[in-house]
Amino acid sequence: MTALKKYQRLESPGLWRDTPDAQRREVIVAFRDATLVLTDPRTERPITHWSLPALIRLNPGTHPALYAPGPDADETLEVEDADMIGALETVLAVVRRRTARPGRLRGSLIAGLTLAILGVGVVFVPDALLRHTAGMLPFATRAAIGQAALSDVIRLTGKPCSSPLGDRALSLLSERLFGGAGPTLLVMRQGVTGATHLPGNLILLSAETLKVPLPEALAGYALAETTAAAGADPILPVLGHAGLPATVRLLTTGTLPQSAMQGYGEVLLKAAPAALPPETLLAAFEKAAVSSAPYAYALDPSGETTLSLIEADPYRGGSPRALLNAADWDSLRTICDGA
Repeated sequence: MTALKKYQRLESPGLWRDTPDAQRREVIVAFRDATLVLTDPRTERPITHWSLPALIRLNPGTHPALYAPGPDADETLEVEDADMIGALETVLAVVRRRTARPGRLRGSLIAGLTLAILGVGVVFVPDALLRHTAGMLPFATRAAIGQAALSDVIRLTGKPCSSPLGDRALSLLSERLFGGAGPTLLVMRQGVTGATHLPGNLILLSAETLKVPLPEALAGYALAETTAAAGADPILPVLGHAGLPATVRLLTTGTLPQSAMQGYGEVLLKAAPAALPPETLLAAFEKAAVSSAPYAYALDPSGETTLSLIEADPYRGGSPRALLNAADWDSLRTICDGA
């Protein structure tokens, strides 16, 4: 969303509901690079992050404006500030232009490139076409594909665990580890082993990863998945599952068929985790100012197979900056305790 940088520091009041039946809650709405941050005005702490490309308006043409973070979301945000509404409508317009109407010149180039690639031959076409398509996708399209893949995963895992305080703690943890444009962290009650990731900056964490004494262990799973996603584009296995005809359609029209993600949940949940070199992981821990030993012991309580993460821990005495305070950590550990 780099075209919208002029709005990056824009802030306004808003009214947020975490569920349709919940009481409206006053928040501060703040624009960031690719996210909308909702903050408690009393504590000045983030409550939740919304992906700007996934944003939808629920009441076009009506004032005050009502927004949601996605088509299936329970959360809503009511905004009266004209400047903020104008900025959000600009976001929606940019997303529509990028996903639905790529332009005549770009469309002609895409069509020509597609025909050229298809002419190479069936042996080389699939991999070349997948990588070519992946390289042309804007973040808005990646986010939409990630949400579609998540919907198929939820068919097997159930909806992500959620509670007002637990969701806030996840947002705080993401911001502490990655800054304001960090991934969305989701805790899945079942089906996920350790952690995995999806396009659109989504990290899925198993509820089992919360059964650790220190938040550094949980942070390690998030750091590892983010590092893996940076090293191998997560859109590629999704397109591989969707197949060649669906990928061609995505390349030429900007959308995948609705059926393209059917069954991807099984593929994702059965996939082996990426094997990351210890030095790569340690660099991620050092950059985030997080001790790596708790994560190493979470992977292997004996420490035998993760000895390098223990011995070369960049912060042996513990993380130099706290990840979460005791109350937030307790709220996060109990996020799956509700119905």
